Amino acid sequence: MNTTIYYFTGTGNSLSVTRKISEKLGDTEIVSIVSQMKTDGIISAPSGRVGIVCPVYDSGIPVMVRDFLHHLKIGDGSYVFGVVTLGGTGGSALKMMNTALLTMNTHGLDAGFIIKMPGNFPPVSSPPPAEKITSILSSAETEITRITEIIRECKKQKIGVYPVSSLIQAVLYSGFAKGVHGADEKFSVSDTCTSCGTCVSVCPTENILLKDGKPVYLHRCELCCACLNFCPVQAIDLEMLRGTKGRGRYHHPQVTVGDMKKQKGCT
Repeated sequence: MNTTIYYFTGTGNSLSVTRKISEKLGDTEIVSIVSQMKTDGIISAPSGRVGIVCPVYDSGIPVMVRDFLHHLKIGDGSYVFGVVTLGGTGGSALKMMNTALLTMNTHGLDAGFIIKMPGNFPPVSSPPPAEKITSILSSAETEITRITEIIRECKKQKIGVYPVSSLIQAVLYSGFAKGVHGADEKFSVSDTCTSCGTCVSVCPTENILLKDGKPVYLHRCELCCACLNFCPVQAIDLEMLRGTKGRGRYHHPQVTVGDMKKQKGCT
C-alpha cells in the first residue's frame, strides 16, 4: 500500500520524523503542507495510507496545519494517522488534528502518535545540552521504529486522554491562533545581523524580506521560530515570556537551510 505524508516543520523535528517514517515504510510520498496551501479549494489526498506530521504549538497544532486539514479530503478506504512532535506536553494536539479532519471527512484519525524531540522554543526553555539532544533523538528513533510497524499494518490506535494538555489548550490556543500572524512584531534584530538572508530562506510562510540588509516581517507569521533558530549569528530575538537573549538555539542537526527552502517549493 502506498503512503502519503503531509508535514509542516519549523526547526526540522517534524521533517526528520517524516523522513524516517518514509524510509522505514517505503513507497511513500512526502508532501509539504506549505506547498498545498497555495491552492484554493478542496485538497484531495491519494488513496492508501495518509499521514499528517507536525509540531505542537500551545498544546494544539499550527494554524496553517489546522487550516490545511479543514480543506483535506481523504477517501473513505484510507488509513489515516497523525504524528505530533513536542519537547514538553501537548498530546491534546492529536485531538485537535482529529477534529479538524472531520470538517471534510466522515472519520478522522485511525491512529495518533507522539514523538518526543528536543525543545525548540527558547522563550519557554533553553535547548537541551548536546549530549541530551543526542539521547532524545536516539529515543525518538526507537519510537519511530515502533509506530512505523503499527502504521505498516494499518492498526487502529485510540488517541489518549491528556487532561493537563487539554487544559493548556483550552486556556491558550484560541488566543494564540487569533494573534499568531501578528506575533512577528515581537521579533527584534540586533546589529550582529550579517544580512545573509538565512531567515528569509527558512521562513515557511515567506513572511520575511530583507530591507536595507535587515529582516522585515510581514505579519503572516506562524511563530515556528525558524528564523530565530537557524540564524547563524543568533541576531534574532523574540521578546515574549522570558525572552530569548542568551538562551541558545536549536534546529534538527540533519535538517538544512536547503531542506527548509524546499518546504515552500524553492530549490
